[in-house]
Amino acid sequence: MTTHAPTRTGASPAPVPHGEARAPDCVERRAARLEQRFGDPGDRANPLGFRALLTADEERELLPAAEDVLDDEGFGAELVPEALGGRLHDAEGLARMLRPVFRRDVALGFGYGITSLFAAAPVFAAGSEDQRAHTARLLASGGRAAIVHRSLAHGTAMLRGEVEAMPYGVDGYVLRGRKDVVINAERAGAVVAYVRTDPAPGPAAHSVFLLDPDPLRREGLRLLPRRPATGLRGCRFAGYEFDDCRIPGTALVGDEGTGVRLALRTFQLNRTLITGAVIASVDTVLRAAVRAAGTPGRRQRSVLAGVFADLLAADGFATAVLRGLSLLPTSAHLAAAGLKYLVPDLLRDDLEELATVLGAGGYSRDTDQGMLSKLLRDLPAAGLGHAGTASCQAVLVPQLPLLARGSWGRESAPPPALFLPGATVPALDISALQVAGGGDFLVAALDAGIARLTGPGAPGDPYGDVLRTMAGAFRGALLDLRESCLAVEPGDRAALSGSALPALADRHAVLCAAGAVLGTWEHHTEGFPADPAWPVLALHRLGRRLGLTLPSLPADCVDRVAEELLARFAAGRGFDLHDAPLAEAGTP
Repeated sequence: MTTHAPTRTGASPAPVPHGEARAPDCVERRAARLEQRFGDPGDRANPLGFRALLTADEERELLPAAEDVLDDEGFGAELVPEALGGRLHDAEGLARMLRPVFRRDVALGFGYGITSLFAAAPVFAAGSEDQRAHTARLLASGGRAAIVHRSLAHGTAMLRGEVEAMPYGVDGYVLRGRKDVVINAERAGAVVAYVRTDPAPGPAAHSVFLLDPDPLRREGLRLLPRRPATGLRGCRFAGYEFDDCRIPGTALVGDEGTGVRLALRTFQLNRTLITGAVIASVDTVLRAAVRAAGTPGRRQRSVLAGVFADLLAADGFATAVLRGLSLLPTSAHLAAAGLKYLVPDLLRDDLEELATVLGAGGYSRDTDQGMLSKLLRDLPAAGLGHAGTASCQAVLVPQLPLLARGSWGRESAPPPALFLPGATVPALDISALQVAGGGDFLVAALDAGIARLTGPGAPGDPYGDVLRTMAGAFRGALLDLRESCLAVEPGDRAALSGSALPALADRHAVLCAAGAVLGTWEHHTEGFPADPAWPVLALHRLGRRLGLTLPSLPADCVDRVAEELLARFAAGRGFDLHDAPLAEAGTP
């Protein structure tokens, strides 16, 4: 890796407080061991490589040898909170563990791993002691949990269909209904179902139940046939039909009528983990494009450097939100929705750019170049398409008028631990996550960064000049956003359901990403993350999404970012902020 002098401009961040550095066990070592266990994915002789993974995908199966590695590493314990005997301390650490998996196969990450956590999350948040312990043992031993979602508008097939519960006996229920598409329905040792318990519409109409599918098969539960899928083809999508299945009252998770609130609480974790993990999937396609380009010409260098800058920006955004789940649980819902609202679009645009470098090789079937076509199929199925955007809009839009009145321009800068490399955070407490209210910590980070860049004492080198001008443009965009949102009365249903506020949510998400870029860069003091070239390029690309008038890039900006990318490729290192060694050779 090339190392540029830390030529940051602006004020230096505070030093890392005593005790803030992450202890050396840790997640880093486990993630590195998992990366090495999988081996070089580009090696055609590797039974865990891209060739084998793509063959398994053609056969609509997860690669058995890859699942065996995850079993052998006890990966299920990564999904269980430390307080329940597992290894899950915080969401950033779990995302770090997921990246070696997602770098190879999004379907493997879903089918083996995080779908079970998404199912278990409401149990960990609100279940009884026995429910939490049972679910923890299941996951830690390598078992699967399946999730039966409630029916949602704008939903994918997984979100269509409904199960209802009627009271039965003293405190029991009878379940009726059908869900045609459930990941791991055939393999699940536990089913977490969002069930309608009140026929009246409203936020208290649904409840969550923890079900054991084996005895329920004697009570009228029928497993529906596996359904083919366009994306995540290796995952096993089947379904359940509940025909007057009697269940005890002890199956209820938390209180009756809290299903929607539990879903909104746990969706924050889901949205953030998926987005943070899939960055590694785009790393794979960028690596293939670098290999295909050989000695890239100027246009190719510009494309490759731009995508690399986007990956660093996306990683900074994801890291801040993953840590925010622990550090700022009353505010993380907003940042989590913004992250999943913007970053999938950003990454899809990046994949389209990379396709111009890969050419027809991006659609081959047995090399890393072929991962482009697979990823384009998998992203929508992973919730990174229209349905995910609509659900995030539903979180963001109602809060914009409130934020304009109470947060923007008034909120203090967030804690440095959101951005400091290697910072530790408190243990994740899913039950502490809130679904409304709180502040807007990434816009606060943007405000603070702008103030430092435009204040007295800011240096005047070429990068400092460009950053100062960019800061002024982003400040103008934030003021315009505030003015537009102040014109909408909170709770005005006509305005909230119109077309104007979703467009403002677009702009808000980009401004949050810009805040994460500045915070990440300012709090890194060494290595390439401290170099101003990448934030300048990343902010320039974000500014284009807002239609801002921005200064020209410094003459060497693209080349500096491209040189770092090529150096990491040659050394076999990751394209994210961690810059960690990978189990592959770079230069052929």
